[in-house]
Amino acid sequence: MKQLITTPIYYVNDVPHIGHAYTTIIADMLKKYKWLRGEEVFLLTGTDEHGQKIEQAAKAKGKSPKAYTDEISGQFRSLWDLMGIDYDYFIRTTDEPHKQAIVQVFERLCANGDVYLGEYEGDYCVSCESFFLNVDSGICPDCAGSKPLSKIKEESYFFALSKYEKRLLEWYASSEDVILPKYRKNEVVRFVESGLQDLSISRTSFEWGVALPKKKGAQKQHIAYVWLDALFNYMSALGLYQGSNAGSSELESSLDSSSLSVLGEKMPYWECATHIVGKDILRFHAVYWPAFLMSLGLPLPKHIYAHGWWMRDGQKMSKSLGNVVDPKAFTQAYGAEVLRYYLLRETPFGQDGDFSQKLLCERINSELANDLGNLLHRFLAMCAKYAPKRAGSCYVLDDKGVAEFVVEHYGDELKTQCSIIDEINSGLIESMQIKAYIEAIWKLLHCSNAMIAKYEPWNLFKNGKYMELNAILSFVGYTLLKVAHALYPIMPKTASTIACAFCQEISPASYIYYIKQGKIFHFSLEVRMMPPLFQKLDSMLVPEATLESNPTQKAQVDSSSTLEDGLANLVSIEDFSKLDIRVGEVLEAEPVPKSTKLLRLKIDLGESEPRVVLSGIAQYYAPQDLLNTQVCVIANLKPAKIMGHFSYGMILASKDDESLSLVRIDGKRKNGSRIS
Repeated sequence: MKQLITTPIYYVNDVPHIGHAYTTIIADMLKKYKWLRGEEVFLLTGTDEHGQKIEQAAKAKGKSPKAYTDEISGQFRSLWDLMGIDYDYFIRTTDEPHKQAIVQVFERLCANGDVYLGEYEGDYCVSCESFFLNVDSGICPDCAGSKPLSKIKEESYFFALSKYEKRLLEWYASSEDVILPKYRKNEVVRFVESGLQDLSISRTSFEWGVALPKKKGAQKQHIAYVWLDALFNYMSALGLYQGSNAGSSELESSLDSSSLSVLGEKMPYWECATHIVGKDILRFHAVYWPAFLMSLGLPLPKHIYAHGWWMRDGQKMSKSLGNVVDPKAFTQAYGAEVLRYYLLRETPFGQDGDFSQKLLCERINSELANDLGNLLHRFLAMCAKYAPKRAGSCYVLDDKGVAEFVVEHYGDELKTQCSIIDEINSGLIESMQIKAYIEAIWKLLHCSNAMIAKYEPWNLFKNGKYMELNAILSFVGYTLLKVAHALYPIMPKTASTIACAFCQEISPASYIYYIKQGKIFHFSLEVRMMPPLFQKLDSMLVPEATLESNPTQKAQVDSSSTLEDGLANLVSIEDFSKLDIRVGEVLEAEPVPKSTKLLRLKIDLGESEPRVVLSGIAQYYAPQDLLNTQVCVIANLKPAKIMGHFSYGMILASKDDESLSLVRIDGKRKNGSRIS
């Protein structure tokens, strides 16, 4: 089967960061996994190079937009090459074939009656290139409360997004795994069920983008909205509408989704497409993108997988905070294999992760160097010392009688291994349970290490029990080959090195043999000596950035502190409006261990999941007294780590010399209601 796997095309307003690397590693991992299973995979990545933000960034650097995007796009390509990403095509939205395809898309959307001319008046976030209506705070809700919105009023083409509300909901219901994780799918469904508004798909206030054909009534030159431009890279890279005449007056009002004229021979790839995206751009991929495709009569993607963010100490990474993780520096210091392992191993797919170089080093030492590397090293050393036969530079473990002996004497260990292989084969990768998949591989390693410790091959050799010795070494050897094949999507070079120690190569055929069929002891093993896979580390290899102190954190830690006598400095209404204060209901409350002041609260703010908030009110309120009561929460504070726990907001309270009282509202309000 042919399949398409895509990363988002990365916005070139700045250099690549760890989030870009994470997305691309996931896509590359999926490609390698599917290749092992005999599928033909096309991996697409690239850069998104149009829009007002790019125009402004280039101007700030004193460069033309094209010179600026050439430089940054080149850095993305260089990083993927450094990391060994096996992409099949790197697309840029400044490529001529792509720009021609966007013009064709616009013409067909118009021909299908889904585009009309109007005027957009509302808020626009230049940072994430998003439109918003009725945002009272003036702050972008999609940029973690950190980017201001701009008021704009301009002529615009609109796409009839509201027309596709019912069809979108039917699509979401058609498959359990069309969007993963499931809770992200639920968020999208709720968004669409709340009602869709038609979408502005053009701008007239800047020039850096794809110029759209002028339609009747238009007074200005329109530039394609950056998301209309960017999303269609997934098909323009495969040859969308190539050869079509952009000026033709005979455009089809609808397209046959099975027609090879749309994508030619690459249509089978698109018909089984998987998008890997960050949670912050899920709405664009799960709402706008399929609606565009529905309008054009084109097949919809099979899967959209949305991952979480990588944070530092619970905060989004930011240059101003000095907490940005440079993937190039970490790749050069630790190697691409180690970075892949850490990012895929550390956090369940879909959840936010907290990047820790200290923990990365601990995983190198305990899991890679010790569990994996040391097992291979010990095994090879024992083969060199105890193997009964040699063939040139290789040591041979004879298979004669081994299978029967293992079944008779090591049946429990064999059953355990078979159950682990079943777990690895249970669709963990297909359901994006990547962390669980890696943990299952490590169970194989732990079983082999335990087997060596239990049966002590050195004593078997000493006591002349050569059949037992050969069986144990063969068992461990075959287990290492299974580990190599299962590990290949995660750490391809490491896995290939392990296979090389057995004079073998990893291929789809060998994957079927060792993993899908789980065969063992069917031929003699030849092994050869290899240098250690990993070296243990005594210190971190990348200098740690010095994080600036964060006043927000201090405020969250000591929410019971009092103001000094007198009023604080005056603030404007604009400053006050930056605070997003919401009504929330306390669902759970418990003391924080080793703290006499802090309570850990779970608060329903009308979001998909309750918020965890730490508050210094334990001396004034018992946990049970807070349950099912409503409190006032500052909801857009940056997260803070307090005594090993993250807090995602602050409870409002008033304190004098003797007591503290929570700020309450008059009467019950809907959870998530804004206070102003």
